[in-house]
Amino acid sequence: MRFFYTPEIEGDVFQLPKDESRHIIQVLRLKEQDTLMLSDGKGCLYEAEILEAHPKNCTVKIITKHQVGTARNYQLHMVVAPTKTNDRFEFFIEKAVEIGVDRITPVICEHSERKNNKSERLLRVAVSALKQSRKAVLPIIDEPIGLNQLLEEIAEKNDAQKFIAHCEEDDEKLSLYNQLSEDASSVILLIGPEGDFSPEEIKQAKKAGCLPVSLGKSRLRTETAAIAACHTVNLKYE
Repeated sequence: MRFFYTPEIEGDVFQLPKDESRHIIQVLRLKEQDTLMLSDGKGCLYEAEILEAHPKNCTVKIITKHQVGTARNYQLHMVVAPTKTNDRFEFFIEKAVEIGVDRITPVICEHSERKNNKSERLLRVAVSALKQSRKAVLPIIDEPIGLNQLLEEIAEKNDAQKFIAHCEEDDEKLSLYNQLSEDASSVILLIGPEGDFSPEEIKQAKKAGCLPVSLGKSRLRTETAAIAACHTVNLKYE
């Protein structure tokens, strides 16, 4: 069954957004009485039937509703420095959504070469990944934030497990997989830019409650490290 993203679902009969209507009717050539699956990005999946196959405002009727949520009993917040090129950060967004993530915050660090992202573009990438992987929940994608401000905010979150993955030699650094507790309800994971976190940033992150962790022996690109970390957390609690 074809899968689509529709954030505003009100009532049992409603019109789909213009872009989805055009794709459904003009590209996929679906007709009246054909069925499709809708995600509102907020935890619900809907099976719907096409009532009016109009390319600008396709009208559908809800047949069944499924409250799915994330199918996970924890929240994963990935804090990742923007990569030098946009396409690599977009690749991370795509794969993180496919694997499973609840919130993504681009963080600006001392060694960051890029200090902004096109938020609308990142959202489109996330929506595309949601449809591809048939997810019920679209993660929150924040505007970029400075590391110091971010650390101030997460320092108060005593119920969360907080980690920083960095490349510096550190006797305290242990495997992320082994550091994750068995009953975590919230995980916050920091991944730095191509030039890594500075020693002072690592020090401040530790003061904010972040435990230093390793993602393995290889030195990874920012987006690779972020994807590996995201997968490690999901693997731990699957």
